[in-house]
Amino acid sequence: MSTIAGEGPLAPWRPTPMVAGSMGLHCLAGVGALFEPQMWPWAVGAIAANHALLGAFVLSPRSTLLGPNLTRLPDDAIARGEIALTFDDGPDPRVTPRILDLLEARGARATFFCIAEKAARHPELCREIARRGHAVENHSHGHLRRFAMLGLGGIRREVVGAQATLAQCAGRAPRFFRAPAGFRNPMLDPVLHENHLRLVSWTRRAFDTQSGDAALVARRLCEGLQAGDILLLHDGHCAITAAGQPVVLAALPLVLDAIESRGLTPVSLDHAIAP
Repeated sequence: MSTIAGEGPLAPWRPTPMVAGSMGLHCLAGVGALFEPQMWPWAVGAIAANHALLGAFVLSPRSTLLGPNLTRLPDDAIARGEIALTFDDGPDPRVTPRILDLLEARGARATFFCIAEKAARHPELCREIARRGHAVENHSHGHLRRFAMLGLGGIRREVVGAQATLAQCAGRAPRFFRAPAGFRNPMLDPVLHENHLRLVSWTRRAFDTQSGDAALVARRLCEGLQAGDILLLHDGHCAITAAGQPVVLAALPLVLDAIESRGLTPVSLDHAIAP
């Protein structure tokens, strides 16, 4: 049993039943083809079918079959009427400071899943996020489009490299991780486990990288809004409104109005979820 500084003992990683079953199938297929060569077409077919099934879960960001995945806040946070605003793909010097101002005007706290490469270029923004009472969390080192296709070594470099950079920029090591576009493969869970990170997806998302309609973006987040929801917006890569403004800046006040009207409290993930 290993330890990580400040975190205590680290229990052994255990795969989910889906991942354990896939590992077992690969072993059985290999052994069967080795001792019964005429069975190799069946072995290849079984492995191909298994990979297709795993691929479906890779493309399902809110699935828990490949590993633990937080899609809502825990019961105690729900009882307190808390909700989590999360922002991906920053920090962006044109957008992030304005989001911080909007949040501060409402007394709201949020979580920023930052790309480490961007954070290294704008460390002052990460420091400002933390100074204003928000959380800086891990959104990988480079936000690679092929992230879900990486092997164990590649995922480890993306996650661990980002941990070091973001801890230096924000003054605190991240506790949570969100995969680029939400897509990940079975190799991610053991890497998160060994780094004391929890995977977070969302309850509802705004698709604010695709739509410049602020009212539509806000409506996607606010219909059925309730305590415990984790909302996904972007302070990087966001779409532009017809007026030439990043859509998140026009939609966020509408979302904050809806949160306030329901008597909910926007908090950061590290506030809502105990270590």
